[in-house]
Amino acid sequence: MAAGRQEALKPFEERASDAETRLAKLETLLLSKDGLGSGSKTSSAAAKDVLSKLDAVSAECLAEKEKNRKLTMENEKLQYRISHLIRAVKEADSKQKSL
Repeated sequence: MAAGRQEALKPFEERASDAETRLAKLETLLLSKDGLGSGSKTSSAAAKDVLSKLDAVSAECLAEKEKNRKLTMENEKLQYRISHLIRAVKEADSKQKSL
């Protein structure tokens, strides 16, 4: 059982390891003299660009969360209505059968 789990997790562990390697390379690049550590104008502009994109994505994420919350509330209301409609149909069927 544990061996099966290990085999199932192996691709994820490999991807995580690859991601850590890429992250280490990026950190090295950022701290190098050509990276953000040097304070060059191009890297500063790139950092500002990344931050603006991050802000845009964050705002989009918040909007999607709000949309999800509203849809969840609407879904709950509709489920409530459905349950009452089903009960009403069952009551009507039982009344019709008793006639």
